[in-house]
Amino acid sequence: MSAKKEKSGQERREFLIELLKKSSEPLKAAQLAKITEVSRQVIVQDMALLRAKEEPVLSTSQGYIYFKDSLLHGVRRVIFSRHSAQDTERELTLLVDFGVQVLDVGIEHSVYGRILRPLNLKSRLDVKNFLSQMTQKEATLLSSLTSGLHLHTLEAPSVEVMDKACKALEEEGFWVET
Repeated sequence: MSAKKEKSGQERREFLIELLKKSSEPLKAAQLAKITEVSRQVIVQDMALLRAKEEPVLSTSQGYIYFKDSLLHGVRRVIFSRHSAQDTERELTLLVDFGVQVLDVGIEHSVYGRILRPLNLKSRLDVKNFLSQMTQKEATLLSSLTSGLHLHTLEAPSVEVMDKACKALEEEGFWVET
């Protein structure tokens, strides 16, 4: 499917929303730019405009997603965790192996307050890609600002699955009581 350059910005943004809604995978800005025959920067600006109009478009390490269609619609829980940067993969893998989706990561900063960033991790591959991107970009984890303390919004298909995953976090020593 191809979009023509002649489309107005509004028409292009409507087309982008339809692409995101139909996609079962995140779509990268470069992919969307190629499809719509505009630059990657135009796509980034379009996504910012869509979010400003309260469209539930999220930017993840894997690409853009339409948030409403991506969720399991199960049980949600916000948990606090503390571990070293080296244990990040263990924590995230443990959660996705239980069938828990890691929707975001955040910290409680002493000056800025709560800072949240979407993750949308559902599988070991998602975890691997996220950590690979962190390494490639030589980025540091948000939790490095708070001595490893951070929070996640988790979603699981049932209370039982959520409880088992949280118990496993506790057994690993990652769980922090709030």
